[in-house]
Amino acid sequence: MKDDALDNTPYPHRHLLGIEGLPPNEISLFLDLAESYVEQNRQTNKTGALLQGRTIINLFFEDSTRTRTSFELAGKRLGSDVINMSVATSSIKKGETLIDTAMTLNAMHTDVLVVRHNQSGAVKLLSEKVNCAVINAGDGSHEHPTQALLDALTIRRRRGKLAGLTVAICGDIQHSRVARSNIYLLTTMGARVRLIGPRTLVPSTFAHLGAEIFYDMNEGLKDCDIVMMLRLQTERMHSNFFPSVREYFHFFGLDYEKLSNAKEDALIMHPGPMNRGVEIDSEVADDIGRSAIREQVEMGVAVRMACLEILTRNSTQTVGKES
Repeated sequence: MKDDALDNTPYPHRHLLGIEGLPPNEISLFLDLAESYVEQNRQTNKTGALLQGRTIINLFFEDSTRTRTSFELAGKRLGSDVINMSVATSSIKKGETLIDTAMTLNAMHTDVLVVRHNQSGAVKLLSEKVNCAVINAGDGSHEHPTQALLDALTIRRRRGKLAGLTVAICGDIQHSRVARSNIYLLTTMGARVRLIGPRTLVPSTFAHLGAEIFYDMNEGLKDCDIVMMLRLQTERMHSNFFPSVREYFHFFGLDYEKLSNAKEDALIMHPGPMNRGVEIDSEVADDIGRSAIREQVEMGVAVRMACLEILTRNSTQTVGKES
């Protein structure tokens, strides 16, 4: 929801908790600013002083390598102080509640808090209790907004647009916060979204989000512009969703045979980390001409730099919490 003190700013929110509800102009704001950072990150001197004196804390309740490193790099390249809090050795592990953690962080006068949590809604709860900007780095199966933004930037740079493209998101839709954020963003920006996977992992309820649902890879991939594979999130599965990994790959793993149903120049994407031979064949993943997987990692730093700039810019104009 909007913050009244930010009504006249391009992004009238104190936090970035999700993509749902953001209009096209606000999404484009992040993408356009991130474009400038792509070029900066390719220079010999990558560090600026825009956020000098600001403090960013990465608070990750779930293990992460690329997302946490990406946010850390983004903050340092903008000149800020970046602190990584290890939950495994913190007071949180010793029984401190999320609210107590918020009070502690408030006392530290943090400027931006980047949070990943295994429970959906936990990041929003924390945002209501702290006096700084909060970025959702993934909460449970809910949303992962910066991943959707970096995916959109990758697509836009490769294809020149988002509107009118057909994007297939394949695999474990049920447990994927990446899928949800991408559905919100892509449909908002005028793309056509298809969800493909086994019935146990692609609930029919996702149709109300504006996506088409397919339970056959060959049918679902027909004439697609973008093929986005998802990791099987076995850590969130509490029952058997498919008979075996081998059978899953046979029917839903991306190989060249299945990919032949998509457009000849279809772009291949994966948010990582990849399970080679499970969601995607190694040869397909490493296809230099069609795979954008490494580019997604590069775009991640640029997008997160844009997010940090926009939210710290807003924090100087408002006092109080997002309503």
